[in-house]
Amino acid sequence: MSEDDPAARDGDRVPLARDPWSSLRALTPARIALGRAGAALPTDEVLAFGLAHARARDAVQAALDVSRLAARLAVDGWASAVVGSAAGDRATYLRRPDLGRRLDAASPARLATHAGRGCDLALVIADGLSALAAQSHAADLLLALRPLLDPAWRLAPICIATQARVALGDDIGALLGARLVAVLIGERPGLSSPDSLGVYLTFDPRPGRTDAERNCLSNIRPAGLPIAMAADRLAWLLHAALRRGLTGLALADDSENRLPEP
Repeated sequence: MSEDDPAARDGDRVPLARDPWSSLRALTPARIALGRAGAALPTDEVLAFGLAHARARDAVQAALDVSRLAARLAVDGWASAVVGSAAGDRATYLRRPDLGRRLDAASPARLATHAGRGCDLALVIADGLSALAAQSHAADLLLALRPLLDPAWRLAPICIATQARVALGDDIGALLGARLVAVLIGERPGLSSPDSLGVYLTFDPRPGRTDAERNCLSNIRPAGLPIAMAADRLAWLLHAALRRGLTGLALADDSENRLPEP
């Protein structure tokens, strides 16, 4: 800023320039209409960005409170089993995504006691890249989902998986003899969504399945896809997957086009 600039003299403050998109800001959590102070962002927006970035970093590094989650599931009437991936700690998990897709050496024996004669649906709660999302929303989603499921389905105990990637559900589903697996997993945090939960469905789960063979519901959280709506769409996909014997690119989510119940 030069001495000829009026804002540089007598301690004058640079005026804030209002963004013409300000009226749209209330409609989205996206970082729009931030305004400017001279050639820079206003101080409030710089500080808000730093806070959002810190929350995203914290979400990636946070650990899932397995005991608390298992206790909540028990209160809701769910049995559960705890498994882990071959990535033994968070640092390894972040550096080696491949290890997060495979069970550790001890987990298959834990699942063997629940395998029995197989099941129609295996549900997995995984920390993923945001344990905050799994801790905050997974149990609520399952509670809303349960009355929407076919009561004739055989359900495996819910697996709580740590240091887990989506494909870990393939190992779990195969060991449980599941026709279908649904992995509820914390998604990669964004600057406006550190607590976003995703759900990935895979028919006939087994190692080697690709992402093209899965269906996904994303951004499940109070400020995104609400729990009740997510449970309804998830129930539709689960029933459609088992009825048609497939998931992925061949299974379009037509839940919004359903005819009303008589």
